[in-house]
Amino acid sequence: MPSRKFADGEVVRGRWPGSSLYYEVEILSHDSTSQLYTVKYKDGTELELKENDIKPLTSFRQRKSGSTSSSPSRRRGNRSRSRSRSPGRRPPKDARRSASASHQADIKEARREVEVKLTPLVLEKFNLLQESSYISTQYSLRPRREEIRLKEMDSKEEKFVTKELAVRTFEVTPIRAKDLEFGGVPGVLLIMFGLPVFLFLLLLMCKQKDPSLLNFPPPLPALYELWETRVFGVCLLWFLIQALFYLLPIGKVVEGTPLIDGRRLKYRLNGFYAFILTSAIIGTCLFQGVEFHYVYRHFLQFTLAATVFCVVLSVYLYMRSLKVPRKDLSPASSGNAVYDFFIGRELNPRIGTFDLKYFCELRPGLIGWVVINLVMLLAEMKIQSRAVPSLAMILVNSFQLLYVVDALWNEEAVLTTMDIIHDGFGFMLAFGDLVWVPFIYSFQAFYLVSHPNEVSWPMASLMIVLKLCGYVIFRGANSQKNAFRKNPSDPKLAHLKTIHTSTGKNLLVSGWWGFVRHPNYLGDLIMALAWSLPCGFNHILPYFYVVYFTMLLVHREARDEYQ
Repeated sequence: MPSRKFADGEVVRGRWPGSSLYYEVEILSHDSTSQLYTVKYKDGTELELKENDIKPLTSFRQRKSGSTSSSPSRRRGNRSRSRSRSPGRRPPKDARRSASASHQADIKEARREVEVKLTPLVLEKFNLLQESSYISTQYSLRPRREEIRLKEMDSKEEKFVTKELAVRTFEVTPIRAKDLEFGGVPGVLLIMFGLPVFLFLLLLMCKQKDPSLLNFPPPLPALYELWETRVFGVCLLWFLIQALFYLLPIGKVVEGTPLIDGRRLKYRLNGFYAFILTSAIIGTCLFQGVEFHYVYRHFLQFTLAATVFCVVLSVYLYMRSLKVPRKDLSPASSGNAVYDFFIGRELNPRIGTFDLKYFCELRPGLIGWVVINLVMLLAEMKIQSRAVPSLAMILVNSFQLLYVVDALWNEEAVLTTMDIIHDGFGFMLAFGDLVWVPFIYSFQAFYLVSHPNEVSWPMASLMIVLKLCGYVIFRGANSQKNAFRKNPSDPKLAHLKTIHTSTGKNLLVSGWWGFVRHPNYLGDLIMALAWSLPCGFNHILPYFYVVYFTMLLVHREARDEYQ
């Protein structure tokens, strides 16, 4: 049996997978079969490493050469070294250029690795081990001064290679033009101008007696008919009420994922309480005889008002982002004004403790979606002279209500999504959260008001089973993912298998994540189909949501793979 080199409890330095960065770790155990060491990093992360990926602490001490010129005192006084250095001792010019160029390449490579693989360990003082080139000293990525003196580093490199890098602020590296998503600047311009127009055309098509695609385009109303100041005031009131609920000191406070500088922002989880309070207000209004049919009759006006509010909010978000420090910028920001206006320049815009992105992610739009569905149910009863809602309308409302309640109940899970940890808060998320979600996700209910469809109980039972299957997959996969992202070392997840990636992160490859690459997306799509089926098959329009959602998740999957 091969002998082990390191003992349990020994403090050594372990290489972070996929990089040349070594961190201080503690040996927990050794598997004689696989010859792997289980080590624990200072932030609590536990990984299995090969023996050649582990080095004793002594190997990181500064080595001394036989030359007196490399002694610590001579290195400290390098700048004042005699200029009468013998030509025989001076390295050849080409060799100096080669060493300097090699050093620059090493530094750039190290910078890319640190920026991509940055983890909570960034607050720990660490060393970079460069094989056969230079030995780093603790708290610094700086090589020997003899190499630095040969060629001056450019300003960006100097900002990166500094003493005590762990406690300094990291720069957010702008995305190269070829890495811009959504087709770059032309693509985001098309989305920003095209989506609102497409949304209105879709709603106008749905209001027609025959919403066939052969009747496209629908008759267009005059622009002045789409604007009502009173409707805009109602939208503002709705936003302010939800903001007030967000500020209530109820619900637990949790920390988000570490930011690039190691900070963790605090978030109050009271979305479900906000939903309960909103339901109580809506119920009181119904009891008092408030006419909710007004929302249905002015649905296009509400859509325009929400769009205008979204644009104003996006302008405010971009303008305020111009004054924030670089450490607060989104990793997705590029430096291009148009692209950053769309993708969001600031990662976590806050007014005091009020987090604008987190608030908009689940509150006004998602809860508004449920209210709009209720409005459509009441409108169906009134327009079609029904004593009770149709079974199709009940199914759509129930399926989508479960989806919203689940999101609010598991509110903490949103803190590990790409929207929160990667994308800034700009037009993309503002329009998606405040306009697209409430006015497109309620499209099935809006369709059924003017185009009723009778559903038999056997068919309804199949739809319910389909919905529940999708929900079980969706919730099970998301719960596993969220628990793993919060604490990969959780003993409850010990049975799950993972693989290392080139970014230093681990991917789940068992449990729900052992069946398909993105089981949460699969469950989402099954649920989307389930709440479109009650609309019948007379027109393809109600299935726009399924088609759109498939395109969205395929694109999101590509973004996940890229990240």
